Amino acid sequence: MSPYHTYRSGDLCGCFSPPILIEKIEVRFELSMRRIGFVCLMFVVLVYADDGYVTCGSVIKLRNNNDGLRLHSHDVKYGSGSGQQSVTGMMETDDVNSHWQILPRASIVMREWDCIKCHTISADVAALKGKCKRGDEIKCGDKIRLMHLTTKCLLHSHMFNAPLSRSNQEVSCFGRDGEGDSGDHWIVLCNTEEWLRGEPIRLKHEDTGKFLASSGQQYGRPISGQGEVVGVSSPGNSAYWKTVEGVYMIKSKDM
Repeated sequence: MSPYHTYRSGDLCGCFSPPILIEKIEVRFELSMRRIGFVCLMFVVLVYADDGYVTCGSVIKLRNNNDGLRLHSHDVKYGSGSGQQSVTGMMETDDVNSHWQILPRASIVMREWDCIKCHTISADVAALKGKCKRGDEIKCGDKIRLMHLTTKCLLHSHMFNAPLSRSNQEVSCFGRDGEGDSGDHWIVLCNTEEWLRGEPIRLKHEDTGKFLASSGQQYGRPISGQGEVVGVSSPGNSAYWKTVEGVYMIKSKDM
């Protein structure tokens, strides 16, 4: 039996939450249900699950295969290039700014320079029209978006030079409340039929063809010690990532 378990609405504390999978033997976390207007505290001691798939709607951390840095962002803007929110790599395992939620590729696509008005488009509508539904297994070759859970912007790239390794492409966090543009779309590349938890994958940027990677360079102030995350043309080991900590959505039996 695998060390995971599928929980459905009301299993843990009477909250009407979607079915989830928690990748921990012993965890304590807080699930904020903003739309319903209450907070549910969930205590998990031992959990089990039926499969090891990465699923749509799940909240994950991604660790780089080469240097062990976790994909990270925070409300600090680049001082050059696009000036958008920075995306970095971080060694710390329990930082909340390393959580990313998997969303489907948006059907409503706007150009980056139009997105001053993009808050008028509902992120939920865009997500519902995407390919994957909550709890669906992500297949190799699927196009996804990754939303930074703390700041609600999307993992993004475009044709700006990276801040430190200038021959590479800048990776930023763009948009607001899960709304952005076509530069937020990433193709999942893996060697199996579905994206499996803990298995190395690559993320290829749909617009530019670059691969999400760690450059091996480190920033100074104000984000001292954090690693540069970039888009590269030739995907070596630094362009492989795997899921580590996560909260995984599971389909209900009646879906």
